[in-house]
Amino acid sequence: MLSLTGGRRVPWVALVVSGLIGVALVIGLGALRTGSGESLADAQVTVAGQLLNIAVFGAVIAYFLQMVSFLLLRRRLPNAERPYRSPVGVAGAVVAGVIAAGTLVILPFNPDYRSVILGVAVFFAIGLAYFAIRGRHHLVYSPEEEYAMSHGKHGAHPETEGYAHHAEDEDQRT
Repeated sequence: MLSLTGGRRVPWVALVVSGLIGVALVIGLGALRTGSGESLADAQVTVAGQLLNIAVFGAVIAYFLQMVSFLLLRRRLPNAERPYRSPVGVAGAVVAGVIAAGTLVILPFNPDYRSVILGVAVFFAIGLAYFAIRGRHHLVYSPEEEYAMSHGKHGAHPETEGYAHHAEDEDQRT
């Protein structure tokens, strides 16, 4: 449901829901923090800062994983037709991956990020458990994911082929 898009292919439902969750967290957790003697405004600023730290930590993880994925796809499917070719290629991905990995190593030394890292780790563990128990049985691949999962067997290019299917269909085909 969160992946619903509008006419411009923007996942507006996910944007609205995540925005509402963020505002609710700032207001609700800020109110809970006022018991420690902080004013409501100060508590809300603290909570907003922590949410921003979570976003930064998650973005750095995503950047690192994107570079790893880029390198793996270049290695496994070197001759695949691509709609866009990086002007900096593998070297650029390696540099960006090293920067992201270095940032991930440095973040735990910043005291502002320690609680964030623990919170993200707990949330990630819950997400993995959910995926292992239920989510993996209800996957719907995007064309790019299907292309990667099939190792390009369905055709030259995911956008020109226009294919999409459920994960269960792939399991039945193999």
